[in-house]
Amino acid sequence: MRLLVTGGAGFIGSNFIRYMLARYPEMEIYNLDNLTYAGNLENLKGVDQSPNYHFIKGDISDSEAVEEVFAVGIDALVNFAAESHVDRSIKDPGIFLQTNVQGTRTLLDAALKRTGGGGATTVGFLQVSTDEVYGSLGPDGPAFKENDLLLPSSPYSASKAGADLLVLAYFKTYGLPVAITRCSNNYGPYQFPEKLIPLMITNALEDKPLPVYGDGLNVRDWLHVDDHCRALEMVLLKGRPGEIYNIGGHGERTNLDVVHLLLEHLGRPENLIKYVKDRPGHDRRYAIDPAKITKELGWSPRFTFEEGLKQTMDWYLDNRCWWERIKSGEYTDYYREMYGTR
Repeated sequence: MRLLVTGGAGFIGSNFIRYMLARYPEMEIYNLDNLTYAGNLENLKGVDQSPNYHFIKGDISDSEAVEEVFAVGIDALVNFAAESHVDRSIKDPGIFLQTNVQGTRTLLDAALKRTGGGGATTVGFLQVSTDEVYGSLGPDGPAFKENDLLLPSSPYSASKAGADLLVLAYFKTYGLPVAITRCSNNYGPYQFPEKLIPLMITNALEDKPLPVYGDGLNVRDWLHVDDHCRALEMVLLKGRPGEIYNIGGHGERTNLDVVHLLLEHLGRPENLIKYVKDRPGHDRRYAIDPAKITKELGWSPRFTFEEGLKQTMDWYLDNRCWWERIKSGEYTDYYREMYGTR
């Protein structure tokens, strides 16, 4: 198989490439990534020496660049490429629409030209989406299911919902063999330190304040990136075209619970916690029901949240040079803008 992974220099994409090359050493993987601020080729150090791995710098919105990659004979595509940080989407929605919607359309057109649609029985286009497209849950509401309404709250989640609907339209209209996965909050190695867990870990290791939005009681369902990669593999190879699969980690925690756990593990004082002004449209709770993927494909998470969080903290302890380089320059300016006046 010749597999195209878009956004493969990012957090989940790079973990997926590592996972798939370890599992299928004969697979040819092409990584198309524009190397925006969260794309980091260091995430693929070691893998980049494999003769079956090929990196192409390019924008998924650039039809010529996408066509050029597809010309090598791509058999399947996994689309991770997206602008993904809610705060950044509030500041500048336009780039989210351009990448997440228009970029997805460009990929769909190239895939359709390559395959011609026609109702294949295996997934050829896997769209990696998010639980945020469903909106916010009440404290006692049932976990999100695949057929729940889409009620996105931020420009980011709205752009992902738009991309999902476009993907499904290409299945219904053209017969393109697509599938969509919607995952809960990922965590693990190589995650860019603007997200909650790596931000709190790295700030704690530097004895810097840990900025917690609002009262810290927003609830998220946490999924270790390795469990996510296993689920994506199953959907790609065994999933049914035209289907949506929710991927959840059975790991609901408040943000404050997460922060307390990591401070305890790292031996840092709780007075590092700094409550900051909540962001606009901040969803109160997410939870994913993964019953469908468990029943149809036999997937279930292997990591408990406590095990996964400890492994993740240990990785950041052992890879300090990696995140220290990231938390300098442009990121420092962005961090100051996001949290300095809250």
